[in-house]
Amino acid sequence: MGNPLRVVLGPGQQTDCRRVAELLSAAGGAGNVLADKAYNTDAVLASVAALGAQAVMPSNKNRLIHRVIDRNLYRDRNKVERFFSRLKPFRRLATRYDKTASSFWGMVHFVAALLWLR
Repeated sequence: MGNPLRVVLGPGQQTDCRRVAELLSAAGGAGNVLADKAYNTDAVLASVAALGAQAVMPSNKNRLIHRVIDRNLYRDRNKVERFFSRLKPFRRLATRYDKTASSFWGMVHFVAALLWLR
């Protein structure tokens, strides 16, 4: 269904790739890590390999060596996109009305709990 397992809050100006190690620590014994091309960095690939998991993400065009991925597994990445689309009706999250990180963080946890209860 695409329910959240872990959510990590970072500064808005920082790339998401820097938070991948924190997110993957919740995955435990994941067999596959699905991501889009934006996460195709050496640091992310090293974090995935440290877990003993397989990185299922297409290579960027500028990579010298392109990895072969399982397209059937990669199709499951739409669960992540569906999760974010389920967050958008909560206008307070989508437009970031909260001024402090703690109040925004509380709302993220509240909405994540609501999504798990559906």
